[in-house]
Amino acid sequence: MTKHTVTITNRSNTKYEVDSRRPLLDALREQGVDLPYGCKYGGCITCAAKLTDGKVDQKRQVALNNRQLSFGYVILCVARAKSDLTLEIGVESHDKLYRNPFLDPLKQHELKPDIATSEEI
Repeated sequence: MTKHTVTITNRSNTKYEVDSRRPLLDALREQGVDLPYGCKYGGCITCAAKLTDGKVDQKRQVALNNRQLSFGYVILCVARAKSDLTLEIGVESHDKLYRNPFLDPLKQHELKPDIATSEEI
């Protein structure tokens, strides 16, 4: 079992130890961190957080587009720590998570590959 330290910068730099085999959402909630969640399988962005340092494995997530990934967002219900991490959680970390699709549409390279390819019907 590999342990990593998670520092939550916008919560007074609090630190938590997590097992790299467990989803961050579960490991942090068990230690008293109040985190919202919805689906618990990586299909929504309710538990999204901003990763500002470190590496995670979140290959099971399906909710984030390439733009959100490039801004450092992770889905805590499926993300597992691969190193020590620094996170921002809560709505104050969501400055670039949401966007108005009419005022700021995604560009082709920001879409997921399966969405970016359209077929004629």
